[in-house]
Amino acid sequence: MSELNTKTVLQSRMECFTKWIAPDPDKKKEIFAKADEIRQYIKQTAEENGLTVKSMPIAGSSAKGNGLRRHYRGHSEVDGWDIDIPIVVKMDEQADLLNSLLDKFEQYAIKSYPNTTIEKTKSSVKLHFSKKGSFDLVPMLATEKSDEQILVRRDGERIATSVQKHNEFIKGRTKKSRAIDGVVKFNQCIQLLKWWKEFQADNSYYLGYNDITKIDNVPPSILIDLLCALAFDKLGVQETYAETMAKWCGYLAHIIRNRVPVFFPDYYATPDITKVVVWTVLDPVNPENNIVKKWDSTKVNELADWFENARDNWNRIIHFNEDGDDGKALEILTELFGNPFKNHCGDE
Repeated sequence: MSELNTKTVLQSRMECFTKWIAPDPDKKKEIFAKADEIRQYIKQTAEENGLTVKSMPIAGSSAKGNGLRRHYRGHSEVDGWDIDIPIVVKMDEQADLLNSLLDKFEQYAIKSYPNTTIEKTKSSVKLHFSKKGSFDLVPMLATEKSDEQILVRRDGERIATSVQKHNEFIKGRTKKSRAIDGVVKFNQCIQLLKWWKEFQADNSYYLGYNDITKIDNVPPSILIDLLCALAFDKLGVQETYAETMAKWCGYLAHIIRNRVPVFFPDYYATPDITKVVVWTVLDPVNPENNIVKKWDSTKVNELADWFENARDNWNRIIHFNEDGDDGKALEILTELFGNPFKNHCGDE
């Protein structure tokens, strides 16, 4: 039995908060219905423009089951329920057509939703709805295999990928975790670290969102997914959330600080990691796609700082819990997860 038994105030707070940060179940039906509507409208517009839509697979956190609640109160913003909508199309091999894929879908979005705020990102067209969250149209090219696609980015880069395999990468570990006795589960740990990431980025110098330049350097969700998968594969989960977070953050701090290459054997053999880059985190379905290939040392070092600080804070939280100082523990938990923690951890 762990010294941090599951009946402590700390564990109770963590269980309550973990349930709260999950997407609001009362809004799930409404959000999914909106996503279906968008798929229908965009598909119709694309086909009217001469494209052939091959498939529209479910993707992102909604498919993996690790999305977050959308929270916009008290200067503590988390844009949860950011739904990915891949649109896989068949196209002629014309370079000008391929390179304009995002532009085309931006026009489809404007035509379908003329009164909606629309933003073009690196590889998607984002539709912002004030009450229903954000939806990312992700145009992709079909391949000869139904479970493989090509992502075409804004700069023309093409990346081989698989929506279905990415989903299974996470869902397989979620299934394995559910078979383990105890309340702490892999997917909930992803949600905790995604929420934590949002509040780290708010005070980050290199890994935040620049309001002036509009450049978004916040670590992408896929990076958090992969780091959590690495920690789960190596360490599993502990009996309590605090122990799990302390061990995971300590392990990941070591991996990042020492630039240990991250890759997985799920879909390919040991990859070539000899390319000269600052750090390597390989896409689990494409060994040629290094998620952090454009990161410099300042960004990697700041991410290591994040995890080292989190490791130290979780160990302090555990110490205060053992001493019965729940107030001090709550202060640090609020530093990690923002003001929403103290408002939604079950304390009266």
